[in-house]
Amino acid sequence: MPITLENKLVVAISSRALFDFEEENRVYEAGVAGGDDQSYMRYQLDRLDLPARVGVAFPLVQKLLAFNQGNGIDKHRVEVVVLSRNDPVSGMRVFRSARQVELKIERGVFTRGRDPFGYLNALGAHLFLSANERDVRGALTAGFPAARVYPESAKKAELHPDEIRIAFDGDAVLFSDEAERIFQRNGLDAFQQHEIERAATPLPPGPFKPLLQALHRLQTLAGHEVPVKIRTALVTARSAPAHERAIRTLMDWKIDIDEAMFLGGLDKGAFLREFEPDFFFDDQTRHCVSAARVTPTGHVPSGIANHDNA
Repeated sequence: MPITLENKLVVAISSRALFDFEEENRVYEAGVAGGDDQSYMRYQLDRLDLPARVGVAFPLVQKLLAFNQGNGIDKHRVEVVVLSRNDPVSGMRVFRSARQVELKIERGVFTRGRDPFGYLNALGAHLFLSANERDVRGALTAGFPAARVYPESAKKAELHPDEIRIAFDGDAVLFSDEAERIFQRNGLDAFQQHEIERAATPLPPGPFKPLLQALHRLQTLAGHEVPVKIRTALVTARSAPAHERAIRTLMDWKIDIDEAMFLGGLDKGAFLREFEPDFFFDDQTRHCVSAARVTPTGHVPSGIANHDNA
């Protein structure tokens, strides 16, 4: 039988999202600015045996890989692939660091400065995490769930070892930005009326629907066989009566979420501090900045809120 990643949750992740390579990245940028990437390669090679510090997405990856407990190909439910602008020589340190912390990552693609997101299709990725906004935008344009991580986000790897907690914004993340466009153009009252009139009409899917579906399948497939469970939350600026269309959309998708927070514009950071997710995804930078103070955070540069910066 040929090896395949079908029926697995596939996460593609850059080296800076998995490990704290911020110092190394400064060396890289200085070298590229001077037309020399050899200095960065030497820098990484000299530190080959020095374990890299954990990055913002490390706790999430560590928990996801727990779904592969057990023997046999039928137990291999999650694949994490390093997808990086690093050169292959520097990639050795990425794999070495993963092995030193017993993180079972076997596959990687290193493009030496070229856009890496084109390989997402070959991987069939359900999520791409990177610190490079250009790569993230390219992945989203290609139709893959992707987020720019905040490397300085708070990391709380020790929390809830038996649960993977992931929180999503609604509009322009799980759902399309259809309703958000109404709000931006005509204001809150028009937005509320628009959603009341369409309460029974499911919202079009947003870029992160495939990830939510994949997480739902993973939880169903694993059942009670693994010690780690998945808990999801919708954390949205919507409020009643616009809440109903969001809930009915998830029902139409046949996806259950565990918690829903309809905050009506309240600061999301305070609520995320209570939920304590392993990762939070939002399309608006102001929410991401607030969230990053308390939890690992990824910015999803999609929808009308990011149109001017595209």
